[in-house]
Amino acid sequence: MSDGKADLIFIGGRVRTPAAPSGFAQAIAIKGQLVQAVGRDEDIRDLAGARTRVIDLNGRLALPAFGDAHVHAINGGLESLRCNMLGLKTRQACLDTVAAYSADLDRAGLPLDTWVLGAGWSMEAFPGGTPTAADLDTVTGGRPAFLPNRDHHGAWVNTNALERAGIRKDTPDPGDGRIERYPDGSPTGTLHDGAMGLVARHVPPNTPSELRTGLAAALEYLHSKGIAYYQDACVGTASELGISDTFSTYTEAAANGSLTATVIGALWWDRHRGAVQVEDLLARREQASSGRFRATSVKLMLDGVCETFTAAMNAPYLDRHGQPTSHNGNYFIDPEELKTIVQRLSGDGFQLHFHALGDGAVTAGLDALGTLPAAERQSGRHHLAHLQFIAPRDRDRFRQLNAVANFQPLWAAADPQMTELTIPFVGEERATWQYLIGGLAERGARLAFGSDWPVSSGDPLQEMHVAVNRVLSHRIGRAGTPECEEPFLPEQAITVDTAIRAFTEGVAYVNHEESVTGRLEAGMRADVVVLDQDLFAIPPTDIGSTSAVLTVANGRLVHGDE
Repeated sequence: MSDGKADLIFIGGRVRTPAAPSGFAQAIAIKGQLVQAVGRDEDIRDLAGARTRVIDLNGRLALPAFGDAHVHAINGGLESLRCNMLGLKTRQACLDTVAAYSADLDRAGLPLDTWVLGAGWSMEAFPGGTPTAADLDTVTGGRPAFLPNRDHHGAWVNTNALERAGIRKDTPDPGDGRIERYPDGSPTGTLHDGAMGLVARHVPPNTPSELRTGLAAALEYLHSKGIAYYQDACVGTASELGISDTFSTYTEAAANGSLTATVIGALWWDRHRGAVQVEDLLARREQASSGRFRATSVKLMLDGVCETFTAAMNAPYLDRHGQPTSHNGNYFIDPEELKTIVQRLSGDGFQLHFHALGDGAVTAGLDALGTLPAAERQSGRHHLAHLQFIAPRDRDRFRQLNAVANFQPLWAAADPQMTELTIPFVGEERATWQYLIGGLAERGARLAFGSDWPVSSGDPLQEMHVAVNRVLSHRIGRAGTPECEEPFLPEQAITVDTAIRAFTEGVAYVNHEESVTGRLEAGMRADVVVLDQDLFAIPPTDIGSTSAVLTVANGRLVHGDE
């Protein structure tokens, strides 16, 4: 029989809690998976028994652990263990990394048909923005290679991979993507969006063992950043992106206890299968309707990304001379068809999780939500992710339609991708429509933040740094150009408290868990993060130099020690 004593106690800290008039307490007691009490040191010490572990925070700040409203966890874990080019700044650095990884495959004695896999290269590292198969051929030793870029809307492949896929100068572009070509029409070695699938379908699927290893690596990484719960934005086979189905990985981990985070799975909507897949989605939700993993959301990818001109815009892109073209980007799901899909899925009780980057895609997503009964919009917690461009006419519609604005705030800074590959092709007016976090908050829209890791850093503190300062922290690194040192649309900055809430209460709301987590008070799930700096005491410019030193998820210490 329980003696009523706590399993874990933190004392001597600054505990952010609505249970205290000042907003802060000194200590917190955890019993099982729940917060037992929050209060003064002397009161919480009374809950210590012979088996209670007591940790002195030495004045450090304890917050409700962070969530992540949009992350590709297992894929990120896998990529961290493979040929990882994230953060590399030059073509040569990328080639050197691929060469070293290929050499490791040789040393391991793997056969020549073993694929070179990884991701993370950035367009600004290559002249013209896209790498070539000819370059990749020099470092892959005859092996086929498939290497998505950092945003996973483009892939670098070598000649071996092109030949396996039968991609030649007469191969047509798919309707939802593009083959980068030389003037004579032959493929250069870069594939955009749907064209990635032409090669991805030839890559051997990840084995169950590889996926389990990827999940373990992801949990270790996310917990080290203070994250205790998240929404995985793609659970299913996304052949266009080269992503394997992770549903069984999650259900098995939840069953055997190795899933230390609480996860909502956004089931992948295959834009090529149509309504026939709804029964499959319903069956999966039935299999994962309770516990640490629940498959209650559906991911609808509406468009691509701006730098490859596949983000859907309401007006045409500009050419290099600032003149309008005839191209508005790509709708991966026809806007009228989208309304029917949304009505069906929402009517079946699914939450809708949209990828909407261009202002055209944002309009299409909001228009589709506008066809739903108000009660379904209220109960669904439907959310639009990325939101790079929001047209003026749509800015009040988030609040009006109960649509959650799911931003990845790290992108709201003037890095080379923004200054060289985006702004020149959208023009000055639309450039001011980007990542309007402060504007939507002022209009009463509900915010939830995510990272989109491994597209960019999964560290909420780096994301919050940009949300508050609108410039990258020095820990992430600056590009060295004057425009990258200046805040990007500084009027769209938000407060530290608003940023914290977006990564805690906002994510909990999206995951239908606002009564369970996101706040530190008695009876809530014991999800806690302890930071090495007090975000409420340091200058906002120092947020990015802060780290998570302890993370508790579901009452269990999953990162750090005293």
